[in-house]
Amino acid sequence: MDSTAFLLAADLPTPPDWRLLGEHLPYDWIEAALSNSGSATIRRRRLPAEQVVSLVIAMSLYRHRSIRQVVAELDLALPDSDDTCVTDSAVTQARQRLGEDPLAWLFRESARNWRLQDAERYHFKGLHLLAMDGTTLKLADSAANRAHFDSPSFANDGVASYPHARMVILSVLRTQLVLSAEFGSYAYGEMTYAKLLLGDIPDRSLTVFDSGFLSADFFTTLCADGIDRHFLIPSRVNSKLKLIEGDENDGIVEMKISSEARKKNPALPAHWRVRAVRSIERNGKPTYLLTSLMDKATYPAKSLQECYQERWHIETSYREMKQSMMGMALSLRSHSVDATRQEIWGMLIAYNLVRLEMARAAEQAACLPTDISFVLALHTFQFEMMHAAALQAQGNLPGVLKRMRERMIIELNVYRPDRKFDRVAKAKPQRYPERRLRRTLT
Repeated sequence: MDSTAFLLAADLPTPPDWRLLGEHLPYDWIEAALSNSGSATIRRRRLPAEQVVSLVIAMSLYRHRSIRQVVAELDLALPDSDDTCVTDSAVTQARQRLGEDPLAWLFRESARNWRLQDAERYHFKGLHLLAMDGTTLKLADSAANRAHFDSPSFANDGVASYPHARMVILSVLRTQLVLSAEFGSYAYGEMTYAKLLLGDIPDRSLTVFDSGFLSADFFTTLCADGIDRHFLIPSRVNSKLKLIEGDENDGIVEMKISSEARKKNPALPAHWRVRAVRSIERNGKPTYLLTSLMDKATYPAKSLQECYQERWHIETSYREMKQSMMGMALSLRSHSVDATRQEIWGMLIAYNLVRLEMARAAEQAACLPTDISFVLALHTFQFEMMHAAALQAQGNLPGVLKRMRERMIIELNVYRPDRKFDRVAKAKPQRYPERRLRRTLT
C-alpha cells in the first residue's frame, strides 16, 4: 500500500458526526483501521484517509447517487481556502491511496463488537445461532474485473454480461448481522471460501448450512477445532444413512466417508456418525436434518426443525444487499480489482450498520429484528445521514453555495467523445418467470 496514505494523528480533522454512523462506528475504530495498515503521512489533503473510509461506506448506502454527489451532499471533503469542490480524479486517487486493508479490518472489528452486543439476547439454548451460505455479486464490466474475478459461462462459448465475484458469509441468524465474509474469483466454489471462514465461527455455537456444504472433512474440522461448535444441515437426496440408534424420526445414523475424501485427509475415519431428525420441507417433501447435537433432551427434534426454518433469513440478507441497497443499479460501480474489493468491504459495513440500527429499534419495540422492514430502515438511515450533513453545512452557507455552482460548471464541461460503436443494451436478467400465451384455434 502507498506509504502516503494517512495523516499523522496531530493533523487529524474532526470527523463528520453523522448521527447513526458516528454512534456505531467510533472514530477510534477508524483510526485503528488506518494505523493497523502500517502507513502514515504528514501531507494534509482535502480527502484524508478518515474521510475516504466514510465515503466508501456511504457509496453503498447511496448506490443511486454518483460518487461525486455522495462527497458533496454528505460534505465529506475538508474545506480549503478557496472552498472549491472535489474532482472525480481526486476521489479516485484518494481511494487508491486507501486500499482495501483498512475497510477489511474495520469490517471484522466492528462485526465482532456488534455481535457481542446482542450475543445473549438471541441465543438458541445457550448457543450462538449462525448461518453460512454463498452467493455471487455482479461487478462493473471492465477488463480487469473479468480477468481477476471471471464470470459464468454458457453453451456455445457464451459468457455472462457482467463479471461476478463469489462470496460466502457467516451471519447471525436472528439479527442478520454479517459476522464474517470471504470473497474472490467466481472460478472457485463456495466450499473454498467456506473453509476460510471456519476459524471465525465462535465457540458454543450452532451454525446452519445449506445441503451444498455437506462434507465430512469440513464438519469434523468445525467440531474438532473449537469448543462446543455444532452444525445443522439437511441431507442430500443421494445420502445413504444407516440407522444405528433411535428411530427414523430422530436417531443416530452412520454414513460412509468416500475414498476420495479420505485420500485428501487421511485422518478421516471410514464412517461418520451424526444425529438425523426427520423434517418436512416447504415443498412438502421429507428430508433429514443432520446435526452434531446428540442430546435429545436439551435439543429436541422440533426445536432443531424450527432452527433450520430460520436459515432462510440469510437468503433475505443477500436479497437486501443485491437488490434493496443496489436500487436500480445492476452491478457494483468500481472498475479496478482493488477498488472492487474495497467497495465490497464497504458494502458489508454499510449493511451491518442498517442491521444494527434495526436491532436497536427492535429492542426498544420489544419485537424481533426480522419484524422490521429493511427497506424502511435503509431509507430512514439515508435520510438521517443527509439531514445531519445538512445541519453541519448551515454554518458555512457561502462556501456551500460556491461549491454548488462549481459542481454545475464541472457537469457542463464534461467532455464526451463520439460513440465508437452502436448503442446496445446488455441482456438484463429477469427477476420473474414469464408466462407466454399460445394462440388457440377456434
